[in-house]
Amino acid sequence: MTDAPLSILILAGGISHEREISLRSGRRVADALTGRGWAVTVAEPDAATLGLISTGSFDVVWPVLHGASGEDGSLRALLEHQGVPFVGSRRTAARLAWDKSVAKTLVGRAGVSTPPWMTLSRETFRELGAPSVLETVRAAQPVPLVVKPVRGGSAHGVSIVREADQLSRAMVEAYTYDNEALVEGFVHGTEISIGVVDTGEGPYALPAVEVQPRTGEYDFEARYNAGETRFFTPARIDEATAARAAEAALAAHEALGLDHLSRIDLIIDADGEPQFLEANVLPGLTETSMLPLGIKATGRDLGDLYAEIARAAALS
Repeated sequence: MTDAPLSILILAGGISHEREISLRSGRRVADALTGRGWAVTVAEPDAATLGLISTGSFDVVWPVLHGASGEDGSLRALLEHQGVPFVGSRRTAARLAWDKSVAKTLVGRAGVSTPPWMTLSRETFRELGAPSVLETVRAAQPVPLVVKPVRGGSAHGVSIVREADQLSRAMVEAYTYDNEALVEGFVHGTEISIGVVDTGEGPYALPAVEVQPRTGEYDFEARYNAGETRFFTPARIDEATAARAAEAALAAHEALGLDHLSRIDLIIDADGEPQFLEANVLPGLTETSMLPLGIKATGRDLGDLYAEIARAAALS
């Protein structure tokens, strides 16, 4: 198995808000591995999926299902139960990273700085009344703030609150995607993402990718529409700061128990300190996604590294 091409099943699509991104990511991975002579099948999850996997026709499964079904640990639990090798973190690690509040707690305990935050459920507003809750939040967390769903990706439901009267609207937007919202202190600085990869010899950090959205906010359109964001790889930070950021990314990856590949989002504050924002167990792999940009910055071919990741998963 070490040298021969493998048979791989890529799961992409699904019914989440990130369906189109998942399909694009899946196609990119499939193209890269097909170019290596691998037998690649791309399938959307449906009632026949688990039966297809149970046939044993594939050496490894690569879930590229962005959103809850692929990232909250549920699918991974089923794959583990079937004893199927798959790319990515195990179910427990995925569930921990999927919940931004839990992830920030665990990564903070590992010694990585993270902006102050609080988590508020939709029920809190119903029970205590929106006016009093909003007043308390404003007192505890002065603007500017970032409000985001506790669980979710691709910047869906994320708002930057620059004026106090914008907070109510931001909470409503976050609750559109989840029943819990994370209210986080806004950090002025350089926004970066660092991919972490493990091909069986231990995790290592890819070069940091700096994000500079045209509008100033890295929302869904800025993430996935070409020309909406400028990316700088490596990031325009000094070597010492880059080293600290890489250490923070590795610490986050390991604190959450992630495997094979992840993307750690950070912001470098005015003092040059990396601040942890969130971890992605299934980072985007589209043409505008940051993990592929980090891979290319190393001089590695995407297909070669994807093949190494898949082989490591098949042998684990």
